[in-house]
Amino acid sequence: MSRGGPHGDGGTAGPGSAGPVTTGRERRDARGWQDSVREYVRDLRGGVRDGERGPLLVIAGLIVIWIVFQALDDKFLSPRNLSNLSVDIVGTGLVAVGIVFVLLIREIDLSVGSVSGLAGAAFAVLNVNHGVPEWLAVIVAVAAGTAVGAFHGFFHAWFGVPAFVVTLAGLLIWNGLTLYLLGASGTINIDEVGLVASLTSRHFANDLAAYAVAALGTGGYFLAARRRRSRHRATGMPYRPGGEIWLRTGLLAVVAFAGAHTLNRFQGLPLALLIFLVVLVVSDYLLRRTRYGRRVYALGGGVEAARRAGIGVERVRIAMFMVSGTLAAFGGLFVASGLTSASPTTARAAGSGMLLINAIAAAVIGGTSLFGGRGSPWSVLLGVVVIQSIASGMGLLGVQDAVQFMITGGVLLAAVAADALSRRAQARRGRP
Repeated sequence: MSRGGPHGDGGTAGPGSAGPVTTGRERRDARGWQDSVREYVRDLRGGVRDGERGPLLVIAGLIVIWIVFQALDDKFLSPRNLSNLSVDIVGTGLVAVGIVFVLLIREIDLSVGSVSGLAGAAFAVLNVNHGVPEWLAVIVAVAAGTAVGAFHGFFHAWFGVPAFVVTLAGLLIWNGLTLYLLGASGTINIDEVGLVASLTSRHFANDLAAYAVAALGTGGYFLAARRRRSRHRATGMPYRPGGEIWLRTGLLAVVAFAGAHTLNRFQGLPLALLIFLVVLVVSDYLLRRTRYGRRVYALGGGVEAARRAGIGVERVRIAMFMVSGTLAAFGGLFVASGLTSASPTTARAAGSGMLLINAIAAAVIGGTSLFGGRGSPWSVLLGVVVIQSIASGMGLLGVQDAVQFMITGGVLLAAVAADALSRRAQARRGRP
């Protein structure tokens, strides 16, 4: 985003001149594509130099990861593997979106893995063991996640128990309840052609479906960016030049339509990916376009300042933990769908420690700060693709789980260190 305001860089008409005043920004808009591209590149380079983490470094890292794994195994970038990758990211990605809501208020939720496992177990027990219709079992399972989040938020907001302690206790409690529900066998298989199983097995085979989503996403971004530009320009706030918006839209279109083409070369658009994208759009709208979202960011900026501004800190905290619990339960159903079973003992299943670690890593790698007040649901998309790409590549190469755990931990540590260094660099420049 350009740093100058619409009236901040001169352009005042001389005495006696006729016609409207032309600002520096308007002159820059008139110069067109070439200058917009140069300014965009300068902003990106300046952000990296100043310690600001953005999508640029994550995308660069993702490209390197893909090149390395493709060189080691030429099946990595095949349509089949990339389509499977687009489904595999959804369970962890949904849990990570919930983590973002909690991180934005400077808190943490360590129970999301256990909550997701509990949701999968609750669905399986109700549907398989007691014959409850799938749609009703899904509602009960997701509602259980919401209730668990409210429980955590209540103890944290009203009793002052640190979120780390509350959710750590929750991790043990809900994991124990999951084991109790599943019984001695520890595993309940779900209907392989049922509602939940179709969440990860269903694909839209018609090529138009994937291309329509790509076109809708690209067009939606362009219209939203133009509207935001017009609104900022009218109020005297900094705004992006028109050329930069066209450039960003063009890059997004290339990625979106290339992805649609790749998916269509296998089985088409996965239902799971479509649901994940819808959740990202809705979550981003709630956080960035509503008054409640602004309260969340304000609370992440400082509790006392938010309280003085009239924000109900306790209510916001409870709501964020409820969102986290709801999305953890929703993500747990997708994990159970992929496994066609509910089991907390599987290394990659809901309820395992790896789901928690991967969800936090996805949020932080994507750019959400552990220190609160910075991040967005869309950051999860890049982060979870990085995490799952590493897992997919090492799976193709037959790398044992022990090595995968160490590599994932190293990536998470690097992301957190980058976040800390970014805040330190901003503090030196006197920025919050």
